[in-house]
Amino acid sequence: MSCETNDDAYVPEENEETTINYDFGTTVSKDFMGQIMDEDKNPIFNATVKIGSSQALTDANGIFIIKNASVKSNFAYIKATKTGYLTGSRTVIPTSGVNHVKIMLLSATVVGSVNSGTTGNVALPNGAKVNFDGNFKHEDGTVYNGNVNVVMHHLDPSDEDIDAKMPGSLLASNANGDAKVLETFGMVNVELQGSAGEKLQLSGTASIEMPIDPAQAANAPSIIPLWHFDEEAGYWVESGSATKLGNKYVGNVTHFSWWNCDAQFPTVNLCLTIVNPNNQPIANVEVQLVPNNQTYPRTGISNSNGEICGLVPANQTLTMNIFDNCGNLISTSQIGPFAVNTVLPNIVLTAGMVQQTTVVGTLVQCNNAVVTDGYVLLHYGNQTLVADVTNGDFEFNTLVCSSNDSFTLEAYDYTNLQTSGEIAYTFTTPVTNIGNLIACTAVNEYVTYQIDNNPVQYLIGPIQAGYSPNGLSISVQGNGTTTNGFYLWGNNNVPGIYTTSTYQLEGGDFNYIGQQTTNTVSFNLSNFGAVGEYIDMTFSGTYEDATTNTTHSITGVIHVIRDN
Repeated sequence: MSCETNDDAYVPEENEETTINYDFGTTVSKDFMGQIMDEDKNPIFNATVKIGSSQALTDANGIFIIKNASVKSNFAYIKATKTGYLTGSRTVIPTSGVNHVKIMLLSATVVGSVNSGTTGNVALPNGAKVNFDGNFKHEDGTVYNGNVNVVMHHLDPSDEDIDAKMPGSLLASNANGDAKVLETFGMVNVELQGSAGEKLQLSGTASIEMPIDPAQAANAPSIIPLWHFDEEAGYWVESGSATKLGNKYVGNVTHFSWWNCDAQFPTVNLCLTIVNPNNQPIANVEVQLVPNNQTYPRTGISNSNGEICGLVPANQTLTMNIFDNCGNLISTSQIGPFAVNTVLPNIVLTAGMVQQTTVVGTLVQCNNAVVTDGYVLLHYGNQTLVADVTNGDFEFNTLVCSSNDSFTLEAYDYTNLQTSGEIAYTFTTPVTNIGNLIACTAVNEYVTYQIDNNPVQYLIGPIQAGYSPNGLSISVQGNGTTTNGFYLWGNNNVPGIYTTSTYQLEGGDFNYIGQQTTNTVSFNLSNFGAVGEYIDMTFSGTYEDATTNTTHSITGVIHVIRDN
């Protein structure tokens, strides 16, 4: 990656009050691919992922692909949102290959409640706690009176998934606007909701209490800076301090977002490349860096070019640990200290350290023509790897664990609504050539729709369709690249022709079509089968886009299997 000089302080366009003296670099176009999952590591479909002005929806496997996103050469900010979850995000130093990102969204579950006009508190089982003074306000600043529901999460530094759960990275702006990299002693997120579900904020102050991880207790300072995460800018901002009281930190805050108790250090950019003895890059290698005066590591995964770039504390020796796909340690060494941005010499993994293989193949259609819009998943060890397919060819570089040489591939062809199913293979070294992988299993349920004269959208991922006392519900998602999600619900299961007084639609392309919007859309329910049989419906008409006040036409076909 390039390291251009930029001596000016950066001021995010969305938040002119936040500044940081950090070299963001120049504007570049980069490719990103990643997965959005929940706390149980289940993929989340139909999550919206945004990188600058580019966005995509995740598919059945939680996968998104965004190409040619406009980012800074030293800073890319990825945000993921989904109803029912807190906003998740990641900031990375983008590399020249496909940048792989994993974000874990936390549930927006209410854990307690308090009332305005009186003091109260909400606590988690691990001892994290928030004490309220009873003063709350709406987002527009007007006073709120009534019950306040509290959504709350605490992240312990020992959490093995903290890198995926926490927002942004550990890049921060201190009280002087200087860029720092942080060592966290714990994070807490609090969101406040009114009785109608509206977002609230503090009108006064609240005190937060965060337990200190036992492994950090001996090194925990008596007073530590507090930092809040600026969701618009994508980094942490110093805002006050917390005091060590016994085995916890206590500090006062005036608003809620993410709050972090952190020590701060000067920062440098560090880039490294993992290669084999033939100087060929090795992708999907986990590298952990542990500053010698800190307890927990920073983790990165090498991209298709074997590269990892990130922020590390300046002028500190680091322990570098390298792991295979099964979590086994294969190398440990000392690197640094680094006083300036640094690109390390290539790190060579020899045959004596680990076995490496390159899985290559071609994804083809039923007629052997190459797939032009799809991807392939490789399931192995504790990882799921993903490769985008635009011209048929796909490739994975991976390390082979000594105890396990079996893996599976699963391919998706969105253009022709075909899949390969999950197929088992055995690694060979140095190359595992599987030849043609055929996506020729017809998709047996789907939703298609077309807006105006735009291309037809095909949705084939996991489809949930059922009828309950609450009515009919059909939920499906897009492929994360060119198609968006879709949701239909209604209160009738008798074949016939209906309007939006009976059925309503929601999707990424058209937002919402229902009783509250201007539309002429009609729905023709032609078949409503028993569980395991088909639900068939067509719909067509016009609707007014509430954002642009323009009228569009829409037509669609629903052919789905009833689940319940």
